Amino acid sequence: MFQVRIHGRGGQGVVTGAEMLSIAAFLGGQHAQAFPSFGSERTGAPVVAYCRMDNKEIRLREPVMEPDAIIIQDPTLLNQVDVFSGLKKDGYILINTTRTFEELGLGEFVKDFRPDHLLTVGATELSMKHVGRPVPNMPLLGALAALGGLITLDAVEAAIGQKFKGAVAQGNIDAAREAYQIVKRQELKTEAHHA
Repeated sequence: MFQVRIHGRGGQGVVTGAEMLSIAAFLGGQHAQAFPSFGSERTGAPVVAYCRMDNKEIRLREPVMEPDAIIIQDPTLLNQVDVFSGLKKDGYILINTTRTFEELGLGEFVKDFRPDHLLTVGATELSMKHVGRPVPNMPLLGALAALGGLITLDAVEAAIGQKFKGAVAQGNIDAAREAYQIVKRQELKTEAHHA
């Protein structure tokens, strides 16, 4: 089973992001579930949502305490919430920022992680560019698809097409696609650096 925890703030589409991730996983032939952690949903308040994916039925219902991947939709949460709680050393970290892990002050924390599991993408900028709203959830799903094996970009695009219509759907698809390409370019750089 692959478990994802998404941290963000109210108004950033955290819960929708988890739902869309589960739909993309389902469209890719997996069992999936998504649910929010219930707390304050007011705009700007920290929000957490969870998604599980597996090739068999999922019976667990509790919050994800030991995630395989963490998506951080708002980097200001890094100093406020223990976003990395329970994350394994071979886990994935995807942060919505144009800054590096070192610039975020996380260099020491992530030094034992696999470099190809550490990703940053400026998802808010991509959503502003393509959708006109600062909602980073869909570009982050595109970025997650680039990690390979979890969900495909096709499934993310299909999930967006089910949830949204018209120009909004197309904008979100374009944002997800661009985030996917950014991460793929980062991976090539990482490979070249370690080759």
